[in-house]
Amino acid sequence: MTKKALYPGSFDPITKGHMDIIVRGIELFDRVVVGIGTNLEKKTLFSTSERMDMIRESLKHEGITRVEVKSYEGLTAKFAEQINATAILRGLRAVSDFEYEMQMALANRKLFPNAETVFLTPSLEFVYLNSRTVKIVARLGGDFSHFVPKPVIKHLAAKFSD
Repeated sequence: MTKKALYPGSFDPITKGHMDIIVRGIELFDRVVVGIGTNLEKKTLFSTSERMDMIRESLKHEGITRVEVKSYEGLTAKFAEQINATAILRGLRAVSDFEYEMQMALANRKLFPNAETVFLTPSLEFVYLNSRTVKIVARLGGDFSHFVPKPVIKHLAAKFSD
């Protein structure tokens, strides 16, 4: 049986922290599906197709295989079931992430008990990093190049070129 993990998120944009979780996820699972979910509470900078392209470009640039990129709407647990995931992969940066992530893990377990939620902590160099911080730095003209994979730099620069 193939062990497949779903790594859901908005990835707006994908960061080096996300890539760190993907790399460590493929060390634990046969396949990882990066699932770009539609979160009705979030206004995104990039369209779903732009985010999918950036993730695929970043994976290719880093030579990372055994990873699929898909988008979905609705419940993460439902999508995990549709793709036959055996796990839902989540990153925990800080204690402040834990309460929300634990609630989601318990809800997902109730909705789709066949997939365990697996929490990974990021490498120390990425503990502080999230997409929101990257967008703020880019918007204010700071150097964001060390926060995102190389292929993402041009996409962010284009969004904030004025």
